[in-house]
Amino acid sequence: MTDVSRRQALAALGSAAGLAGAFACAPADVDRAAREAARAKAAGGFTPRFFTADELATATLLADLILPRDERSGSASEAGVPEFLDFVLAEEMTDPVRIRGGLGWLDRECRDRFGKRFLDCEVPERAALLDDIAWPARARPEHSQGVAFFSAFRDLVAGGFWSSKVGVEDLGYQGNVVVTEWKGCPEEQLQRLGVSYG
Repeated sequence: MTDVSRRQALAALGSAAGLAGAFACAPADVDRAAREAARAKAAGGFTPRFFTADELATATLLADLILPRDERSGSASEAGVPEFLDFVLAEEMTDPVRIRGGLGWLDRECRDRFGKRFLDCEVPERAALLDDIAWPARARPEHSQGVAFFSAFRDLVAGGFWSSKVGVEDLGYQGNVVVTEWKGCPEEQLQRLGVSYG
């Protein structure tokens, strides 16, 4: 098995045809949500419609833990993912109750374990909690609510990130570029697939 980074794994999810199913809205609505989030950020001021101030801070931190800045591109928050999430949830394009309840679950679980809310936890404390809910197959039954929340939240973050300008650049998507001369599939890829033109 190869060593795959979290960003590479999420990029694969984001480019998979099935990602649209992660949203309870049509692709055009997702695109509209991304445009609205970008517009709000570009306007210089962002006033959340869905999140409270604490929820927005928690959602922003969690989104950046899922997709942090790396050598290839910016973080989820730099891509405008929190604004995207706020718009999608305010428009009820996905399950707002699950997300709001999940953010509350994070704080309750952190208070039970560490005596403080998620935002106030140390890095190792946050990592321990997220390790318990990020891998559904090995999660304990008592963490089922956290697992369901984290899976839905991670899908929304991935969708928001890879529909943003930062995310599209991260994927290396070139858009509708005119190909002046078709030279066929690159030889390297043909060899990798074990096929040839001859």
